[in-house]
Amino acid sequence: MSLELKQHLKMTQQLVMTPQLQQAIKLLQLSRMELVDLIRTELTENPLLEDPAEGEEESRAEGASPTEQAQLEAEPQHKEAEKAEEVKGEEGANEIDWDQYLDHYQLQGHTAPSNRGLTDEELPGYEATLTKKTDLVDHLVWQLRLSHLTEDEERVAMLIIGNLDEDGYFKMPPVEGESEESATRDPLVRVSFEAAVGIEFAEGVLKKVQALDPVGIASRDLRECLLNQVRHLNADTPEIVAIIERHLRHLESKNYGAIAKDLKITVEEVVKAVKVISRLEPKPGRAYSGEEAQYITPDVYVHKMGDKYVTVLNDDGLSKLRISGMYRAALKNGQAGEAKEYIQDKLRSAVWLIRSIHQRQRTIYKVTESIVKFQREFLDKGIAYLKPLILRDVAEDIGMHESTVSRVTTNKYVHTPQGIYELKFFFNSAINRTGGDEIASEAVKNHIKQIVAAEDPKHPHSDQRIVEILKGQGIEIARRTVAKYREVLGILPSSKRKKYF
Repeated sequence: MSLELKQHLKMTQQLVMTPQLQQAIKLLQLSRMELVDLIRTELTENPLLEDPAEGEEESRAEGASPTEQAQLEAEPQHKEAEKAEEVKGEEGANEIDWDQYLDHYQLQGHTAPSNRGLTDEELPGYEATLTKKTDLVDHLVWQLRLSHLTEDEERVAMLIIGNLDEDGYFKMPPVEGESEESATRDPLVRVSFEAAVGIEFAEGVLKKVQALDPVGIASRDLRECLLNQVRHLNADTPEIVAIIERHLRHLESKNYGAIAKDLKITVEEVVKAVKVISRLEPKPGRAYSGEEAQYITPDVYVHKMGDKYVTVLNDDGLSKLRISGMYRAALKNGQAGEAKEYIQDKLRSAVWLIRSIHQRQRTIYKVTESIVKFQREFLDKGIAYLKPLILRDVAEDIGMHESTVSRVTTNKYVHTPQGIYELKFFFNSAINRTGGDEIASEAVKNHIKQIVAAEDPKHPHSDQRIVEILKGQGIEIARRTVAKYREVLGILPSSKRKKYF
């Protein structure tokens, strides 16, 4: 056989992921905050995009009638005439009242547009305008500077404070070639080596740092943290110290009988000591952590109007992009060369972005409308009436692919009469009832939550007992399923939920 090269024509179909299509898919899965950031970035980078809110006066002038146009053109001249009269009238004044001018500027200026028309008495004080939460390190350094330490002590103390984790514990990160276990064994050894001081000297400085506020700070483990706090409170009785030093595991599992047997005291005495320990702070740095509450802004609202539910997209904060009129005029005027090429390229990018955002909003609207149709009983009566639903049901209802529905429902939130929920919340598996009906897994979790909330704290229900209660309500699930749902809900086992006081 001889080898030869030949040309053949062949017709095939394939999906090509163009940059525009990739951008449209990316926009679908962005959260609201990510979309706002993307729009701001595009407004900065693409000169053909503009925010109508910023060009409101320009659009008003463009769409005005000849008479209105003349009035708009006359407005600046009229304002200039008024300004000239004001200046002329002030020529006879001896001096300008700068205090009044500055007060007026502060109230009316761009720095505080929300405070217009407020008097000094109505404005908040300067101490109420704190914008940054106090940091743990700053709080400790401030106290350190008032402690009159020597230069060597201050150097060691700063090393200790610089190696506190977010909970306020003293831990050193492992260096290259060192295992994490050996690094956390005793961080004071590393500090004494880096500061070139003795271990006894470093230990003394650590005691001074641990005496700072909050109590229990710079402890190397939970045991030391709790002991420092009970000593500070003068509550370091032999029983409390022994429980902290030797029985933290039994304390966690509430095995008070084992503690009483080992310490040769009564269970009542153990409970009395546990009451004191339970009021201690296991994470002393928690009050100074930088974590702040994350507020959710719904992407869509569902309102009940009479007997119907109305879906409304939330466009607040989303710039309604449009093409800049200046660059449109440049293209119409026959701009040639590289400038025209640049404008056309940016124009294509801007148009596709606007279309992709509109398509994203329409898709969210259609998916929400479909969910409202399937979950009408939930909207009317609450979570107990949530129906099992899968992505395919909604995809077939609106004529889209499951992957599109999945992207749209990720990190998107809806405000309903029952509260704010992620769109993913409405998709859950089905669990069979004894009568043959199905119930959503989220509804079962809600049943478990209500059972635990209504139980006797001194005699909490075991997982098997919860299975039996659910069976009495017509819901048959296995004990391991109850345990899994309980862990998802953050509910402790019955042994740890039991309360002795």
